[in-house]
Amino acid sequence: VQLQASGGGLVRPGGSLRLSCAASGSILAIYLMGWYRQAPGKQRELVATIARTGTTNYADSVKGRFAIARDNAKNTVYLQMDSLKPEDTAVYYCYAGVTVPTYWGQGTQVTVSS
Repeated sequence: VQLQASGGGLVRPGGSLRLSCAASGSILAIYLMGWYRQAPGKQRELVATIARTGTTNYADSVKGRFAIARDNAKNTVYLQMDSLKPEDTAVYYCYAGVTVPTYWGQGTQVTVSS
């Protein structure tokens, strides 16, 4: 399985960005898709997860601001990020797997700064 992420960039606090991650290859093995992020000097942390059924899970720090969605026909997962804060600055990695993250995208930088 190969994952191609896109959509990162520089945005001002309070702004929005939308990340996308398209999967290709042995996609039948994918049940979970989602996003992790890693800020400089910090451990990688889970941001959001979505199952093939549509069940979602979010980190407390992004609840109410971020929304994850999935298009199973396109094998693509999206992360809509609103009301962005400087502390959201990180490299965002999409992932896919059956029960745990197994496949990873290349990472896309999100910088929130005035």
